[in-house]
Amino acid sequence: MAQNLGNPSHIGSLDPSQLGPQPTYLPDDHPDVEALRRLEEGEEPLDLAAALPASSLAWAELADEAFVEGRYVDSYAYARVGYHRGLDALRAAGWRGVGPIPWEHTVNRGFLRALYALGRAAGAIGEAEEAQRVTKFLSDSDPAAMDAIAAAHG
Repeated sequence: MAQNLGNPSHIGSLDPSQLGPQPTYLPDDHPDVEALRRLEEGEEPLDLAAALPASSLAWAELADEAFVEGRYVDSYAYARVGYHRGLDALRAAGWRGVGPIPWEHTVNRGFLRALYALGRAAGAIGEAEEAQRVTKFLSDSDPAAMDAIAAAHG
């Protein structure tokens, strides 16, 4: 016989905001920190990707440049590299394939931008199913990320 637990507001010492996967924050020594500094100093994304290949931000910048120039396959390829580099970093930071990846944490933004760029380029080359999967992944990671990225990087 099942016992009715009602709608508990606390489970042990946890409150409802602590249930489920916790947010993942890339560490402050991630290559995107240096990449952002160097981009702000005017370094070219192509040089950054060569110098900091683990930087999702460098690859996202290259993807954005290629997309604006109408080089959608190049954009897709650059975004995919940034996406995979970001997945590696997220896993190393404890991410297990689900859970929030907050946009508010500046170091996470390179990965989220690469993810956005991947979905945008996938749509441009006719990969509608992948574009939908990426959109869902981005929304699941942080619902605010898509609008923030679109506003800044279209």
